[in-house]
Amino acid sequence: MAKDPFKPMDKPRKKAGRPPMLTGKRTRIIKAKLTDDEFKALLDIQKTSGMNRMELIRKRVLGAGSTVTVNVKELLGALDAVGAELGRAGNNINQLARHANVLNRQGKLSSDVTTDFNTLFTDYIRIQRELEKTLRQLLRAMK
Repeated sequence: MAKDPFKPMDKPRKKAGRPPMLTGKRTRIIKAKLTDDEFKALLDIQKTSGMNRMELIRKRVLGAGSTVTVNVKELLGALDAVGAELGRAGNNINQLARHANVLNRQGKLSSDVTTDFNTLFTDYIRIQRELEKTLRQLLRAMK
């Protein structure tokens, strides 16, 4: 026996959209009146933090996480510049190491050059580790 193409489907259709929250559903509404200056300040903080207004208010009022607000656009720009600078420094170090190897093969490498290179390379590694530590602290503060 062939199936009837006009017969209703056996399975119920799933509802489209976001599923309902089972726990932590926000049902309470709080209204606040602000002066024009206060509202502008709120909008400025919202704009620089990259959060929507309710996230910002919840975070500030309830202290969920840190009270640090970060200008995401500026932070990403600064991190991009720092990353590019680290890349350039790494390239320079590789070039110096290659040059030192060439000089060493020719027997022209002096111990002063090696000592200076090792000192500068040690400083570079220390600065890079400090940067990584600072970035981890910043990311923890943003949570």
